[in-house]
Amino acid sequence: MNRNITRRHFLATASASAAGWAMTAGLAVAARPASTEKLALLGGKPVRSEPFPSWPLIRENDEKTWTNVLKEGRWCRLGVDGYAKRFERSWAEMTGAKYCQVTSSGTSALLTSLNALDIGPGDEVLVPPYTFVATVNVVLMQRALPVFVDSDPETFQIDHQKIQAAITDRTRCILPVHLGGSAANLDAILETAGKHKLHVVEDACQAHLGEWRHRKLGTLGDLGCFSFQASKNLNSGEGGAILGSNQQLMERCEIFHNNGRGLTSGAFGYEHNGCNLRLSEFQAALLLEQLKRLEEQSRMREQNAKYLTVQLREIPGIAPARMYDGCTRNAYHLYMFRYDREPFAGLPRARFLEALKAEGIPCAGGYTPLNKEPFLVNTLKSRAFQKIYSAKEIFDYEARNHCPANDRLCEEAVWLFQTMLLASRSDMDQIAEAIRKIQKQATGLISS
Repeated sequence: MNRNITRRHFLATASASAAGWAMTAGLAVAARPASTEKLALLGGKPVRSEPFPSWPLIRENDEKTWTNVLKEGRWCRLGVDGYAKRFERSWAEMTGAKYCQVTSSGTSALLTSLNALDIGPGDEVLVPPYTFVATVNVVLMQRALPVFVDSDPETFQIDHQKIQAAITDRTRCILPVHLGGSAANLDAILETAGKHKLHVVEDACQAHLGEWRHRKLGTLGDLGCFSFQASKNLNSGEGGAILGSNQQLMERCEIFHNNGRGLTSGAFGYEHNGCNLRLSEFQAALLLEQLKRLEEQSRMREQNAKYLTVQLREIPGIAPARMYDGCTRNAYHLYMFRYDREPFAGLPRARFLEALKAEGIPCAGGYTPLNKEPFLVNTLKSRAFQKIYSAKEIFDYEARNHCPANDRLCEEAVWLFQTMLLASRSDMDQIAEAIRKIQKQATGLISS
């Protein structure tokens, strides 16, 4: 597969005809009939045969800078004002943050943040059930309890209206996730946190350049965490970062991520416990180069997502994820929608996904309910947790973690991926065409 993408993929738009066009949010979208071609899953020709853009996109500047690091021989960030420090300054400037600390992953950014806030045994952290497992794992690694707050199915985000009821005298922190690059309702979350004197750590691991009321996500809470893992919109294979405005808090992050080494205590002086969660100079160099095209790519994702949303909203049974009014920019790490089987003749989601893939449209069903995964029960039954929490405390905790709205969301969700939004506008047309084609012939899939 071609790992390079031409400028055409970023600038191409669909040609418009004068008749049959609807204008929505400034976008022109043609009203197209469903394809009469036989479904690919039943032996017909697929809507799409060309691959979507691959990831990562590798350019000459990436290779040149990476090779420079190799030849310079300073591969570790310790003791040098090198690529890692330069990226920290650049990412802070681009996001409007006062401080930035890079880490080895998004998971380690979250773990470092909870350590800096002294979250530990006996504490509770409010988390969404619809997220990647790292959001929950880092809480458990601190021997604290992740308390699940049900999802808002329309937005796929944590339901801010249910946060208040989840707060107890043990609650120390709210950990909202800006899932898919869209924002959780930060107005409500920050207000509730302020009322109860709780910390807020933004999990912005999927939300590079996303915004809430024109402020970059990851800069509104006490700390904000990002991932640069291979699938992310800004990527170095593995990597992460923490943003913050409190100098003391950020110094704690720096100390913890460097094995607890004090900032002024010399090579072998330690102030706290810690871990080696440092980013290498190789990764930082790649991030600096890819940062140069992040804004252009982000605009392209936004434009294509808006165009696609106009089309999908016209298809009965397809409900694109809604954004809160305060979300002034969606990073679109994921394009998410809910699938209602009834307008598709009762076609199960699994069969819909199978048919969509056969038409040449990569897709997935998204997350499963984290609050029901066996790792949670197994962790609570571990020796360490049983020493900290009584049987009654664990029983009461388990009884609180029912999330019926999220259960349904996990049955209805469909994901498209960020690289698909780096294609041309005509490629967005093909996504919608494939869904209309499946809907028109859904009965045949059920009977086959």
